[in-house]
Amino acid sequence: MKKLLSKLLLGVCLLLGIQAATAQERPVLSAYTLEIGSAHIAETYLSPLKYSGQAFALNYERMQAMRFNPERWVMRLNGRLGCEHTENPARNATMWGLDLDLRWGMMRRFNFSGGWSVMAGGSTGIDLGVLYNARNSNNPAAAKGSWTINASGAAVYNGKIGRIPICARYMAELPLTGIFFSPEYGELYYEIYLGNHSNLVRGAWPGNFFRLDNLATLDLRFGATILRLGYRCGVMSSKASDIVTRRITHTAVIGIASEWLALSASPSTNTREAKIISALY
Repeated sequence: MKKLLSKLLLGVCLLLGIQAATAQERPVLSAYTLEIGSAHIAETYLSPLKYSGQAFALNYERMQAMRFNPERWVMRLNGRLGCEHTENPARNATMWGLDLDLRWGMMRRFNFSGGWSVMAGGSTGIDLGVLYNARNSNNPAAAKGSWTINASGAAVYNGKIGRIPICARYMAELPLTGIFFSPEYGELYYEIYLGNHSNLVRGAWPGNFFRLDNLATLDLRFGATILRLGYRCGVMSSKASDIVTRRITHTAVIGIASEWLALSASPSTNTREAKIISALY
């Protein structure tokens, strides 16, 4: 009996040792960035003129390798709050824009030699916002809202500039299907408030709802602190009931990022011996 218990105890110890040796840690990459640039907006519900001006945004990005297959699958969560201040060509009217964008998705990672990797997958997200033009007395605002399923992809290069580790990335997202909000041409929001709710939700596809989000970033890794520099170009276009919306933004990106590990209470996890699988680096 003692020999059997000793063998069982030895087997458990070996199993725990194997688990510790093959443990995988998935650090969370968190990035906080500020965006400043230009905006160009055309909204025929509010004005036939194109408005141009400044664009500002705060962005949060979280990436982590997936638990079920960390070598190949990566999760990405992104939240962005944007604001635009634009004027008409005569500069005697102002239009403000406010936009909140939340997206979550997964991408399959393909690694190549030389520090290169490619990611491809999909995401889903909601976009809520409003355009406000004080010059319009009856209808000064145009509400915006959409839920979409998107195709996403990225190209990533990890290398060095001198002794500084770097990560260069280009990422793009494009909606494939979904729904978006749009009133009828000339319909007042007061009429919607009174109960006229017909044809307010439209099916979205690239023919009537096109949005391409381009993001290029360069991460400079100074130990635990990461400096992120980049450029974002956002192109959005929609058309429903003769209401046309066009929005193009060009912004410079600057911020900080960091990777961190959640501490495990399990005694079988040896962080020093665990394999670190980063979502991006």
